[in-house]
Amino acid sequence: MAFQTFCARLLRSTVLAGVTRHLEFEMLAVPRFGFVAGQWLSFKASTPEGEEITRAYSIASPPNGDNRFALCLNRVQDGFMSNFLCDLNEGAEIPCQGPFGDFTLRPPLRDTLFIATGTGIAPLRSMLLWLLADASRHQEKSFWLLFGNRTEKDIYYHAEFLRLAAEHANFHYLPTLSRAGDDWKGLRGYVQAHVPGIVADRADMPAYVCGLEKMVKANRELLKSLGWDRKSILYEKYD
Repeated sequence: MAFQTFCARLLRSTVLAGVTRHLEFEMLAVPRFGFVAGQWLSFKASTPEGEEITRAYSIASPPNGDNRFALCLNRVQDGFMSNFLCDLNEGAEIPCQGPFGDFTLRPPLRDTLFIATGTGIAPLRSMLLWLLADASRHQEKSFWLLFGNRTEKDIYYHAEFLRLAAEHANFHYLPTLSRAGDDWKGLRGYVQAHVPGIVADRADMPAYVCGLEKMVKANRELLKSLGWDRKSILYEKYD
C-alpha cells in the first residue's frame, strides 16, 4: 500500500532540556493536515554515504485544524535521524509520511490515567491538549498524568502542565522524580510506585502508557495485578 508523502518545513526549534528539543513544523502544499491525537509520522533522510534512513516519531501537538504539528525528541548518541532533526535550521524541509498508529483515545470517554516517562510524553501531550481545549471533549471527566523523569530540569512542558492543572480542576498533574533534589516538593521515585494510590478500586478506567519498554512492561503488569483488563491498558514503546 502506497502512502502519501508530505514535505514538512521546520518553523521553530527550541531546547526543552539537555539534549531534548521541541520542533514545530508546517506541512507544505496542504491547508490542513489531519491526524488523531496520539499518532506518529515517519521521516526520511539520507546519510552522507547515501543511505536512506527512516524513523518514526510521535506527534507532540494536538490536531488544530491547520497544517502544523510538533515533535519532542532526544538526541540519541550515534543516532543519525535524531541528530539530523535536531540540527535542522529553521526553514529547512524534510519528507515524511503518515499519520500512522492506533495509540489513540478510545470511546466512550471515561476518567483516564496517563503514564509517561521522558519523550514518551509526546503522544500524551497531544491527547491532553486536545481534550482540555474544549469542554465538550473532556466532558468534565477526570484525567491523571503521572510523568516520570530524573530531575526537575528534565521535566518537559512542566510549566504548561502546571498551567493546565490550574485551569482545569479535572486534570491532575503528578510529576515524579527518580533523582529529586532536596528542594523538590513533589512525588519521588518511579511512576509505578504511585499508580496504586491513583487507581485504587478504579479498574474501570483506561490507561495510556508511553515510554521505554521496561517502564511500559512494569506498569502493564502492575495494572493487571490490580484487576485491570488488558484491553483497557493501551501502550506504546519507544525502544
